Amino acid sequence: MTTKNIRNFAVIAHIDHGKSTLSDRLIELGSSIKLRNMKDQVLDSLEIERQRGITIKAQTVRLHYTYKEIDYCLNLIDTPGHVDFSYEVSRSLTACEGSILIVDATQGVEAQTLSNVYKAIDANHEIIVVLNKVDLPSANIEAVKSDIEDTIGIDTSTALEVSAKTGVGVPQLLDAIVNNIPSPQGNESNLLRILLVDAWYDPYVGIIILIRVIDGKIKGNMNIKMLSSGAIYTVDKVGIFLPDKHIVDELSAGEIGFFTASIKVLADCKIGDTIVSSNDNTSEVIQGFQEVNQVVFCGFFPKYSDDYEDLKKALEKLNLNDTSFVYENYSSAGLGYGFRCGFLGMLHLEVISERLEKEYDIDVIVTAPSVKYHLYLKPDNKKIDIQNANDFPDPSVIDSIEEPWVEATIMSPVEYMGKVIDLCRSKRGEHIKTQHIGQRVVLIYQLPLGEIVFEFYDMLKSLSKGYASVEWQLTDYRSSDIVKVNILVNAESVEALTFLLHSTNAYSRSKVICERLKESIPRKQYKIAIQAAIGGKIIARETIQAFRKDVTAKLYGGDKTRKMKLLEKQKKGKKRMQMTGSVDVPHSALISVFKIKK
Repeated sequence: MTTKNIRNFAVIAHIDHGKSTLSDRLIELGSSIKLRNMKDQVLDSLEIERQRGITIKAQTVRLHYTYKEIDYCLNLIDTPGHVDFSYEVSRSLTACEGSILIVDATQGVEAQTLSNVYKAIDANHEIIVVLNKVDLPSANIEAVKSDIEDTIGIDTSTALEVSAKTGVGVPQLLDAIVNNIPSPQGNESNLLRILLVDAWYDPYVGIIILIRVIDGKIKGNMNIKMLSSGAIYTVDKVGIFLPDKHIVDELSAGEIGFFTASIKVLADCKIGDTIVSSNDNTSEVIQGFQEVNQVVFCGFFPKYSDDYEDLKKALEKLNLNDTSFVYENYSSAGLGYGFRCGFLGMLHLEVISERLEKEYDIDVIVTAPSVKYHLYLKPDNKKIDIQNANDFPDPSVIDSIEEPWVEATIMSPVEYMGKVIDLCRSKRGEHIKTQHIGQRVVLIYQLPLGEIVFEFYDMLKSLSKGYASVEWQLTDYRSSDIVKVNILVNAESVEALTFLLHSTNAYSRSKVICERLKESIPRKQYKIAIQAAIGGKIIARETIQAFRKDVTAKLYGGDKTRKMKLLEKQKKGKKRMQMTGSVDVPHSALISVFKIKK
């Protein structure tokens, strides 16, 4: 098919604004998939995506649509809406010429709406505004249009009113895609140039490479070269998604599809790389692709040492399917052999942890999440990066510490503005700008990353009854007073719960953690002390009371001394148990201890 009849577009929106549902309606009208095989969230291939009702991985599908008796090829990419997966959005936009911006007609513009549409504007996309959920009684179409124009500056006179649930307005959207989104630039007679959009592992065919062909053609038995690594492979098969994999003879300029080439090393498939013919020594790398940046780090250790190899294989498979998740071998004196892992955010961490448990049946100990700190050591001011609290050196050798800061854009109804400001202040936030848009307010704050990646999002949703939203970007590193807090259970340090944070928040955070552990750890027949310490100083403590067995129940006579003798014997036994007994911290406690309770 010629490039003038091709349209490549992404579907972008805030979380829960109806991207996947609208994609389902578009697929019903333009895909070869049979209606009996249709299901909700057809592009969400992961079980956890269906359970949580969110999109984690961007997915693509080719649609065929006839407009005015001319056949068109529409390549749709459904993108995630959560801030943790904004990298998936930027990656998808690079492969397209246009975007469908979905805005919930009952909620209006949200923080992630702003972030995604600005990414689309930076990519020079033609943007089609779609007001979704217009069938709901609470929809306020005119107010939302005004909100979009005031906040984003996009004309909404041609905005489409759609109900993805009922299908109203979807045919008109397909017409608008053909008329408004430009066809891709490129020539199939030029030298081969391909953008590597994504790569993942398939147990049947090996590594699958998702591509956008910029120029030239790619077909089976061709020799291609990865520019970043110089690796050369022979193409086995090329194909498209309908949404199931469908093998085709070739992919030409402007098309989106995939190929396989018996690739065994994922490191050769660098996301954003440029692929050319094996004998091409003149082409340059295609610019404009955003590098992934992990911001949250923690350790994964097998609960049982015999599961180490199984955990290693499971992480390898997860990494093949999600290259934004990284890991490396790591050993701990208290936890044994495990892995140090990097994530895009706390939701990303939860998703990977849940997949390990449900898909691979592996119980893991998850250490306290941390961000990356810059440490400068005495006497030569040597710089090192610390991601793990257990690697934190003695404070006497540290000259200074720098922590990462972000610029956060928070959108909230005006009525919750005071609570949002108080939350930002409690997180050491610095106010930058306030903008009022109708009954909503946009607050821009600079905040320490360590303060917001763990519980800020949940707290914001809780205090605003779910109406506020946040989007943030990493800005710089600043000097800070960071301390290491050890959690002691029954006088033994729990390495998995050791964490770093600012000294001003050490007491309050430690107290909350001790209280949550008290709720999560099962009671024993002896008292269990839960303590938080900085160095040798205890800053917080909770006590789990012991079960009390009634040892005097068997007494039926005699004087008081018999009862006191039995109670004293029981007391000594409890002390011996406390000295020798071990306390098992449940896996659920390790996960929940750093999450805010709603």
